[in-house]
Amino acid sequence: MDKVHVIYGSTTGMTAALAERLAEDFGTRAINVAGADVAALEAEALLLGSSTWGCGELQDDWYGGLDLLGNVDLTGKKVAVFGCGDSVGFPDTFCDALAILAEKAVERGAKLIGRLPGAAFPDVSSRCLQDGRLVGLAVDELNDPGGTAARLAAFEDAVRKDLA
Repeated sequence: MDKVHVIYGSTTGMTAALAERLAEDFGTRAINVAGADVAALEAEALLLGSSTWGCGELQDDWYGGLDLLGNVDLTGKKVAVFGCGDSVGFPDTFCDALAILAEKAVERGAKLIGRLPGAAFPDVSSRCLQDGRLVGLAVDELNDPGGTAARLAAFEDAVRKDLA
């Protein structure tokens, strides 16, 4: 069984770019959820990525992906989430898609890993922020592209620590 699989949904390419970078850094490949099957979930850990749309909604391809997640037992599997959003235009729903993915994974028995401090987004009050921490890697390429590299590095460090 592979150590890590990166599964993502992306419309504009920002989340796809994050997924490709994560896959490269973890020595695996990025899998578009639009073409994913149960075999894509067969890894010790999953990194699930989605951009957030509308009023805190998943990227469109993830609706089928949620059905896929809902039909498997993730007990004991470690799951981290990542994605893009707009923290200025939508501070109350910023990266809510990450929370949706995290909640579904935990509901199916997974252990959530890769949480990060929420201080980077002080004006955010979304579901992505829980108990002062982000549920995963939340980036805002529109309003804070300079912060992405440091957040990505912190996320990768947190995931590696949680996988050790």
